[in-house]
Amino acid sequence: MADNVASLFRGTAAHSPSMAALARESDGVGPIDFCIPCNPYFPTPGMFDELAGRLREIITYYPSSADTITAELCALLQLPPSCVAMGNGSTELITWIDHLLVRESLAIPVPTFGRWTDQPMETGKRVDMFPLMESNGFALDPAQYIEFIRARGTRVAVICNPNNPDGGFLSRRAVVNFMDQLQDLDLIVIDESFLEFADAENDPSVVEEAVLRPNVIVLRSLGKNFGLHGIRFGYLVANPALAGKIRSMLPKWNLNSFAETVVFMLKEHGAEYMESLHLVRRDRLDMARQLSALPGLTVYPSQGNFLFVRLPVGAEGTVVRDRLLSEHRILVRECGNKIGSSSRFLRLVVRPETDVRRLVSGMEQVLYGSRRGAAVPELGTGTSYSSGTAAVDRLISETNGVGMPLAAQAAAMPSLPPAQTWPGPAPAQAPTGMPGLVPAPAPAAAMMPPQQQPAARMPAPAPPQQQPMPAVAQMPNVAQMPNVAQMPAVAQMQPAPQMQPATQMMPQAPPMSAVAQMAQMAQTAQAQAQRQQAPIPGVAQAPSPAAQAQARSMQPPQAPAMPAMAPAPAAGLGQTGMPGLRNRGLTAAQVRGRTEPEPAPAPQPTGWPAAGAMYNQVS
Repeated sequence: MADNVASLFRGTAAHSPSMAALARESDGVGPIDFCIPCNPYFPTPGMFDELAGRLREIITYYPSSADTITAELCALLQLPPSCVAMGNGSTELITWIDHLLVRESLAIPVPTFGRWTDQPMETGKRVDMFPLMESNGFALDPAQYIEFIRARGTRVAVICNPNNPDGGFLSRRAVVNFMDQLQDLDLIVIDESFLEFADAENDPSVVEEAVLRPNVIVLRSLGKNFGLHGIRFGYLVANPALAGKIRSMLPKWNLNSFAETVVFMLKEHGAEYMESLHLVRRDRLDMARQLSALPGLTVYPSQGNFLFVRLPVGAEGTVVRDRLLSEHRILVRECGNKIGSSSRFLRLVVRPETDVRRLVSGMEQVLYGSRRGAAVPELGTGTSYSSGTAAVDRLISETNGVGMPLAAQAAAMPSLPPAQTWPGPAPAQAPTGMPGLVPAPAPAAAMMPPQQQPAARMPAPAPPQQQPMPAVAQMPNVAQMPNVAQMPAVAQMQPAPQMQPATQMMPQAPPMSAVAQMAQMAQTAQAQAQRQQAPIPGVAQAPSPAAQAQARSMQPPQAPAMPAMAPAPAAGLGQTGMPGLRNRGLTAAQVRGRTEPEPAPAPQPTGWPAAGAMYNQVS
């Protein structure tokens, strides 16, 4: 397979190779699929056994008409048949929407599902692409999108909710307001192909709005949520005039016998279907946690059955994809051929925990490995980057986008100002989110007027030349060292990379000085210290921040090299797998697309989930 991996992907245009093509290249056994976004828990094994037992009948005879199959689906979902058109997959419906209802232009946020950009361009329409910004987590701002549509004069607008590939989600209220603001357009399409996997709202669909509005179509897939992409079936919901216009153009037998068999089986398996959606939502949270632990990998919040991830700096998505497939038999979706994305992004389908562990293990080996042939360079201080942009990119990637790196790494960045320019200890967090750009406020003692500051902070003349620090074995005994706060040259000491607030400090063992030629100065310092024993009025007897900084800088080699670590990870997240790094990752609320606390779980319905409660009232 390794020799043919690249050629397989080069010949697939905007999509990945089919599982059949991959199986033919690997002796009939396909890889673990993290590429095709289908439900891994449905149909149940029992349903597959039933389909297998009826295989001869299914493939031998014609199916019923599309009207018969559509009527059965509408009875199941409580939808009026006059408002529904079923197609041979959502792609067939997108094709007819373009041919019949898009006259000159269509607007779509990108990146998104490729047929929404490719299909109108293939028929000579203008496609106005609204870019979703990486800096905003690829979130769609409906108000800005509306302004874009107005400025371009677009006549058809599309929203995918959740969006593919990033899983971005808009609330039902936001979508309804979007439709209200654009009532004058020729058409608004809300693609809800992945909405069954969302749990940010109990009832996020706008299908009930579609049947009442003259210019709205809601598109839905069956292959994705039913886990049956190969059957090719989906449906749209609209007012009777729009739905009838599409339905009239579809072939009488555009739905196959497999689709008919499954639709008529579904009414007996509503509970299993609801359980499968619950399992996918659970696995999405667990998978996001595990991936967030990989250093440099960014995981975006998703309401779909997939996760959009940004690879670490230096990683090329095509290389990662090909090596995962050839070395670990794992298929992933590299997004370099999606408009608005790049090869630094992957879309990873949510799968059970056993498969996710194998994915994480494979990615660790491909991305980091033994450093020989690893897909990303060694994670270090960033000093090898001559470009400021590259240095900032590395800085962000090492913290999974949370903004603050390890203090030692921040101090090692070449763009930082000299340590002597700081008025006090290095800040724990810069106000701008980028370390080193704006100094944090100094401690209270450092902000006092010079005449009121402690003597230990008064500046002293710098020596003509800094000498190398003697080896640890040559340093005087700690017990014989004078208190650093009493030494005249303390103001020359550079503070440690990160310091705790003075109010949190407790007196520690007498610290050591980093001044050059300490052994020669010890006797002189001792004599001078005796003349400075009297405490300064109003100053606490605890060592000053500078003294604590000096103490930390002179710890023996076995002491930790970095006194303060990056922010601790969220509950449930472990080590990143790279020494010295801990990433915050994503909380469950972030992955679910929430900013407020998790609500209490809603009681699970016992029957088949209806698409909308009001549909049985629509004539």
